[in-house]
Amino acid sequence: MEVRFYNEISDALIKYAVIASRYKDKWVFCKHKERSTYEIPGGHREEGETVTAAAIRELTEETGAKEFNIFPVCVYSVQKENEPESFGMLYYAEITELEDELHFEIESVHLFEKLPSEWTYPLIQPKLIEKTIEKRGLRV
Repeated sequence: MEVRFYNEISDALIKYAVIASRYKDKWVFCKHKERSTYEIPGGHREEGETVTAAAIRELTEETGAKEFNIFPVCVYSVQKENEPESFGMLYYAEITELEDELHFEIESVHLFEKLPSEWTYPLIQPKLIEKTIEKRGLRV
């Protein structure tokens, strides 16, 4: 599997929005109800939805973010063996306020000073965080 990064690509190719997020200087990760690992908020872009609207929707649904600033980082792709390359847009969000309760498929939200070791997508997500840190000038 290979993860690649792009400055631009045709909007029509972008199927996912993923949002590396921080709240009170801690990394925000979600734990899905069906998994025991941690993941970056994100998901599929819906029909007729802009990729930025998808990012905002996924961030609010998965983290309960009420107040935040969101910034595009770059386009990324994942190329699995014998499968077509799939494209997503990576965002960074600074969350300033979270809801008290989650209403969707996420079981819980976790805040980490250091990045977790139990990733849902260990071959992809660490690279997305690394690119976010590099592009946004963040510290781990």
